Amino acid sequence: MQASRLKTAVALAAAAALAVGASGCAKSDREEGGGEAKSGGTFVFAGAGDPKNFDPIFNDDGETFRPIRQMYDTLVQNKPGTADLQGALAESWEHDPEGKVWTFKLRKGVKFHDGTDFNAAAVCFNFDRWFNMKGAAAQSQMIYYSDVFGGFAKNEAEGTGDPIYNKCEAKDEGTAVVTMNKYKGAFPGAFALTALSIASPDALKKYDADTVKQNGDSFEYSAFASEHPVGTGPFKFVGWDKSKGEITLERNADYWGEKAKVDKLIIKVIKDENTRKQELRAGTVQGIDFPAPADRKALAGEGFQVLDRPAFNILYLGFNQKNPKLKDLRVRQAIAYALNRQQLVQTKGPGGTKVADEFMPESVLGYAPDVQKYDYNPEKAKQLLKEAGAEKLTLNFYYPTDVSRPYMPNPQEIFTVLANDLKAVGITVNGVARPWNGGYKDDVQQFGKHDLHLLGWTGDYNDPGNFVGTFFGRAKVEFGAAGMTDMFEAIAKADATVDENAKKAAWEQVNRDIATKWLPAVPVWHAPPAIVVTKDVKGLVASPLTDERFNTVSVG
Repeated sequence: MQASRLKTAVALAAAAALAVGASGCAKSDREEGGGEAKSGGTFVFAGAGDPKNFDPIFNDDGETFRPIRQMYDTLVQNKPGTADLQGALAESWEHDPEGKVWTFKLRKGVKFHDGTDFNAAAVCFNFDRWFNMKGAAAQSQMIYYSDVFGGFAKNEAEGTGDPIYNKCEAKDEGTAVVTMNKYKGAFPGAFALTALSIASPDALKKYDADTVKQNGDSFEYSAFASEHPVGTGPFKFVGWDKSKGEITLERNADYWGEKAKVDKLIIKVIKDENTRKQELRAGTVQGIDFPAPADRKALAGEGFQVLDRPAFNILYLGFNQKNPKLKDLRVRQAIAYALNRQQLVQTKGPGGTKVADEFMPESVLGYAPDVQKYDYNPEKAKQLLKEAGAEKLTLNFYYPTDVSRPYMPNPQEIFTVLANDLKAVGITVNGVARPWNGGYKDDVQQFGKHDLHLLGWTGDYNDPGNFVGTFFGRAKVEFGAAGMTDMFEAIAKADATVDENAKKAAWEQVNRDIATKWLPAVPVWHAPPAIVVTKDVKGLVASPLTDERFNTVSVG
């Protein structure tokens, strides 16, 4: 399995981090294995940004996935606290020697929240729904699906390619067989993606789930996505009060797995970091994510449980090559040399943050220690800008507001530091701040309004395709690099390599060439994010993938 390579690099690191937290704080009773968890009550967790909607397939960001993970299940999931795979809706799985045909033995007796049966027909309905999705608007929002499966039965959105998915057959109620057109290194890890959660076919049909409308720069989603999401998870949807910024879920008493300890789960959206911290101290919320690096020690000293996760992520500064100046490799290299990333790590990064030289952590297969590095060198940057005739370069630098991400705890502070570095080598920077959902992500990923942008990624599974392939494996509006066909072809070839040694060598060469030949973005850092809960919270298991499930949590 893909996750096995993380056993020492991530799973053990996760165990160590959970054992001591950020400042030696105590573990929860669940982690210590002692004490009875208290049942009932309400767990209130502070989200850092608005969700986009609750239809898994149309999403790709953590703030949206947080509530979705509580309501849905995937065929395969990550074992709590690790990146190892274990069964979920599928109890077991196997594949043919070529890695094309995947057979899932499904869990019996599982019900969707609407009372309908989960079975092989439901699995195939979901896979076929994704593959046959119609409309450029809908396809454009299926970012994870496109990254994993390449394309659709009929491609209508920009950047889609040849489909990897072929068909799904329900051999019997408990056996689903998914056939691919070719091998892909993402599997089986990709079957654990939250975006590929299994939804109720009846609810999908009843609430017109496939209806996605684009109005100018915004998208409208179905009643399923906003009002009636139906999965098999430990919590059921109650409502989303947008005026109060509260998503309310209730305990699913018929859940097939470990039933939720609390009766109610509220995810309260608090976009301001200081306000989240204040409400944690006031006790109006019992948990927050992504505390500022400077706050971790103070919160631990006040008795809060501060749990560090390993840094299985990447922050990058991306280039939109729709700008003719940015199509010149020398300009992109100049920007890379202009950034004092080590200073950024020291002044703005959480403890343990490291400058990134590649777009994936060292623990992932294919990491190449000999890639070209862009150490801070403003004189070299000025020289390259002069050679490229770009000494009076002006760039629109987009950055998000109203959000904190695991790899980007304070976007505005990071933007300010990097923008000052660029100004120091003569680049005029126009900062453009946009709200995360309903603004920034659409401007960057759908409409390409930017020249530079900040984005990143927390890995979903241990495979280079989940990092490098996700970012640069196909033409994307985000990078405006449709002409980099040699990069796309090299990544596709590496991803289709079955032999482990050959695969490692292929990905290492891809990483070298990304640094020297293509440079579609600049890797900035790997930052270990933390999650904080009050001392009366028991059972929270922090995940290196930020894949926390709240059914294990009790309060009081």
